Amino acid sequence: MMKSNKRKTMRRALCLAFAVLAAGCKGKAGLNSREPVTITMWHNYGGILQETMDELVDEFNASRGREQGVIISVTSISASRELNEQLSKIAAGDPGVPKMPDLAAVYPAMAMVLEKAGLIAPLDDLFTEKELSAYLPRFVEEGRLSDGKLYVFPVAKSTEALFVNKTFFDRFSAASGRVENLSTFEGLASAALHYYQWTDSQTPDIPGDGKAFFTADSWFNIAMVGMAQLGGDFAGSGRPDTGAGTYRRIWDICVPPALAGAYAVADNYSSSLSKAGEITASTGSTAGILFYGDTVTYADNTSEKVEYLVLPYPVFEGGAKVALQRGAGMAVAKSTPQKETAAALFLKWFTAPDQNMRFVASTGYLPVTYDAFGKKMTGGTEAAGNSAVRRLMGATAQIYEQYDFIVAPNLDGIDRITREYEAAVKRAMQEGRQRVAAGEDAARVSGELFAAFAR
Repeated sequence: MMKSNKRKTMRRALCLAFAVLAAGCKGKAGLNSREPVTITMWHNYGGILQETMDELVDEFNASRGREQGVIISVTSISASRELNEQLSKIAAGDPGVPKMPDLAAVYPAMAMVLEKAGLIAPLDDLFTEKELSAYLPRFVEEGRLSDGKLYVFPVAKSTEALFVNKTFFDRFSAASGRVENLSTFEGLASAALHYYQWTDSQTPDIPGDGKAFFTADSWFNIAMVGMAQLGGDFAGSGRPDTGAGTYRRIWDICVPPALAGAYAVADNYSSSLSKAGEITASTGSTAGILFYGDTVTYADNTSEKVEYLVLPYPVFEGGAKVALQRGAGMAVAKSTPQKETAAALFLKWFTAPDQNMRFVASTGYLPVTYDAFGKKMTGGTEAAGNSAVRRLMGATAQIYEQYDFIVAPNLDGIDRITREYEAAVKRAMQEGRQRVAAGEDAARVSGELFAAFAR
């Protein structure tokens, strides 16, 4: 009887061994190193991020991908706007557009469009609870849509900070004898007005030629975050709540200094104005730090080396420390279990602490796991080759320790709402600046503009 049981056990073992050999190196959902599956990817990373992404994709393909039978092929690299246009056309079923990529860098607003078209897969079943617990919850939750399912997986995040040309600011402080507080929006507005007056006084024979001190890459973000700091909600209802009493505080910090010439109003990014010496400070995404450089080139083609400070996002006086969390994640196309599993395998590898820190260390982005964010943030800061990135990572670490975070509402049309508000505010600023420069009273002009704007 014992010999019979041994023979049965041996037969089962041999059958299992032959089954494994016949299957090659099959993994979950039929992944097989002998018959690799190719996963196409579209992303919007440029410059150093693109170079690092290319290196990591090559490394994955030669290691984990080769072992499991997965090849990542980056088939499109475009700016966010172009990428969104292409994805929108795919969602609308436009003829002649490329096939939906297996992986795409998207924001939640675009993910909503793709999900409604049935083009992207929920990711909850592709990651275990233990795997998801390794990521910062607020990063994961940002990728959940209205049905509560996870559609946008975090790969790198950013926030907003205050960038200050320290060379210019120190020159201003020393000459004026003023100590300006840039930790609040009120202090920022005060500094901007005094800076305009100081620069204007340097040419007494040319009145009204002072220089702007500040601009924002997004006036909408200042309103959205500012309202949250003050306990309100700016656009959660689907339209900007400019009629709220709290909003008047936002307006009074943003618009009157622009009417006085202390804030710059332009359509290009603040980094461009900063590199031209047109401003001293700006708020914008931490991901934009590398665009500032370390040189100012003036209109007469002379240049000057400068140093930048990176400070936490300003807070309205009496308000809570709240900042904006942002950054595209990766969506996985709805296809076959094999392809969806393969895409998830890459995301797990790419966002593992070592790989993720390599991706963000040379940029203004932040890692997404507890391990990378906590244990390795200091090491990553020290290892960053760019001094501006080192300063930035120190500031962002402080922000994430002290601030609460909000994200742009996952609403249909949020991109349109943002653009319309931004355009309307800039029109008001430009019209008001012209009127004040022509001799009208700034307070009266601001009040009239607000009455029309807040209807």
